[in-house]
Amino acid sequence: MHKPPDARVSTGAPSVYLHERDSRMTLVTDPAAGAAANARGSSDPRRRISIALATYNGARFLAPQLESYLSQTRLPDELVVCDDASTDDTPDQLARFAARAPFPVRIERNPTRLGSTKNFEKAISLCQGELIATSDQDDRWLPAKLALTEAAFDIEPARGLVFSDAEVVDQELRPLGHSLWEAIQLGPLARWRVRRGQAFEVLLRQWLVTGATMTFRAAYLPYVLPIPENWIHDGWIAFIIGALAPVGVLDAVTVQYRQHSGQQIGGRKLSWRDLYAQARSVGPEYFRMSYERFTIASERLRACAAHVRDPRYLELVQRKVAHQRRRLAIARSSSRLEKVTWTIEELARGGYQRYAPATIHFFKDLLF
Repeated sequence: MHKPPDARVSTGAPSVYLHERDSRMTLVTDPAAGAAANARGSSDPRRRISIALATYNGARFLAPQLESYLSQTRLPDELVVCDDASTDDTPDQLARFAARAPFPVRIERNPTRLGSTKNFEKAISLCQGELIATSDQDDRWLPAKLALTEAAFDIEPARGLVFSDAEVVDQELRPLGHSLWEAIQLGPLARWRVRRGQAFEVLLRQWLVTGATMTFRAAYLPYVLPIPENWIHDGWIAFIIGALAPVGVLDAVTVQYRQHSGQQIGGRKLSWRDLYAQARSVGPEYFRMSYERFTIASERLRACAAHVRDPRYLELVQRKVAHQRRRLAIARSSSRLEKVTWTIEELARGGYQRYAPATIHFFKDLLF
């Protein structure tokens, strides 16, 4: 029987191991093995890791994020920052950090605002490393983040992308009592499917990867770039790479994911009442945007069809597009009879089971 591989990560004593068993990556501490692990290691010394950081008026929370790069047990080989025409102290903070960082820091300032997606695209495109870790400006990385992520690629070199969980904290970095996976309802079954090589099928249903925890291979940049403006960068990168390569899910918290009023996407854990209110508020515009996004994704994957892991994925994306088109028609209809009929027909086709995040979406279309 094949012995599950271990990747040793030098984080200081006690030694930390990333152990894979039944496709599940977990952390194991072994105080007696610290010296041997630090001496040997398993990471490729020639591999470079880049951090792609996008900033915009982030001075209030930026310092802890920058300091967390310095505390990494595996330092990055470069930091690439694209600042989106900030008007606060962000550029000065970045310049002061660049002057003392023990690794190269490249700072690019946009003369006019590009917006979050295109700003991240620019930062990513300027990275020189073989692995690219995307970073928000307002979180804090835990010290072993880069080491653990690199080890996950060592365990399975075919992986194109690795992501992890995060601890959700308030604006003062105090824990809120739940994880990011709990907030986005990424449950055990979905994670099990990712470990079984079904990440793309899961991505067809729900948001899976948060950019704050994501690292991917730069070899996939020709397929990922440019990023469409109507996608969030992390969702797009994960979806495209998920069709081209295996995705690794790291069962560890590697980031403190900060919640505050100015962030683009939150990590608040929603109650059933919140989910009900959210379902009622979602209308035709949401489904129009979703339909357009997956239409663009389908076109991109057809353009690189020779590199798609499984030819069935192209058909699955087309079915996802058709599902979103039908849900758009349901949302637009003013006829109760049409809504009920079309919703039941879509349930019979298996659309909600395969392409919607949860059963509540069926009831949303049926009732609202």
